[in-house]
Amino acid sequence: MPTGLPFKVQDYIELVDWSGRCLRDDKRGAIKKQLPPILERLQIAPRHWAYMNKHFESRFKSLVGTGYTVRAACEHLGKRWAHGIRDCERYFSSPITS
Repeated sequence: MPTGLPFKVQDYIELVDWSGRCLRDDKRGAIKKQLPPILERLQIAPRHWAYMNKHFESRFKSLVGTGYTVRAACEHLGKRWAHGIRDCERYFSSPITS
């Protein structure tokens, strides 16, 4: 068995999205056909998603999300900072571009 997926991450995400759209609307996990593709809904550029998949554990140690939500969580938890906050701002808070 090869390490990792036998195809590009972008193709895998599209496959998962497509699969969710094939489910009946009354089934858990179904994705409504009128919704945009998943990365578009998450506002994550495909190249950022590919990078995060490869480097996730080394770049993010605790909290992950948009810069705003990570900062709010830090404040709520009484943390002064979160490892990876700049990557959160870079990869989750930027406009979608290929």
